[in-house]
Amino acid sequence: MAVFQTLGYVACDHGGVEVGVEKLAIYADDDNEYTHVARQLANGKWTSKLGGLEDIEHELPEDVLCDDYGQVVAFMKRPLN
Repeated sequence: MAVFQTLGYVACDHGGVEVGVEKLAIYADDDNEYTHVARQLANGKWTSKLGGLEDIEHELPEDVLCDDYGQVVAFMKRPLN
């Protein structure tokens, strides 16, 4: 999360849409190791890069929960430029 703070993101309480704001969902496994990040698009959907595959769009951050990614453990946001 510290890496994203250097890019202007701050922690926030939810992944709901906020006009003029870009959000991230941070995922971690059962050992609290960070595993994945999804980014919210302007339309409110989320985008994820699945390993070496193409980026996908999904409705909710929880749509990509799996053993590899774990659970959403935090949200971060920053103003859109």
